[in-house]
Amino acid sequence: MDREKAIEIHKLLLDIAEAYERAEVAVGELDRDDRVAFANQLGAVSEALHRELLPVMYKMYPDLRPPSKEPPHIISTLRWEDVSLPPNVTAVAIDELILSCMKPRWQKTAMVVGNATVRSNEIGLAVSDHIIAALIEALVEAGFIENQGDVRKWRHSEVRLKGEPESRPN
Repeated sequence: MDREKAIEIHKLLLDIAEAYERAEVAVGELDRDDRVAFANQLGAVSEALHRELLPVMYKMYPDLRPPSKEPPHIISTLRWEDVSLPPNVTAVAIDELILSCMKPRWQKTAMVVGNATVRSNEIGLAVSDHIIAALIEALVEAGFIENQGDVRKWRHSEVRLKGEPESRPN
């Protein structure tokens, strides 16, 4: 592909990304049942765009990658040792929930937190995104999962599954 065509396609892909972000905001304003109905499908669109299409473009033309518009910032400071779980929720259940939302390839921490939060509501755990993020941080520190970047900065870090850990954090 020549550079002129690459620039044209890149602009169209970025237009799709902006439309997707507007759709995310609109879906976020829906009631819980409607929001859940859209969550997985929106995640699939984002995954295809950001993990498959745009990386191909940036591999061919690295200079087309735009600088981040959002400065990295910490979204959650809750530490796992400071979490108080509801009586009907166990740490093992949240572990399983988080791990079920992860893949062996890199994913944004924000995507894993968001997917785990939606799934927690679906299965009746109903724990906050900050609790899920606190356990993700503990799992990283314990070596259960791998990370790139500070996982407290959900949109500017990534996590993935790794080999079987010996024991989970307390």
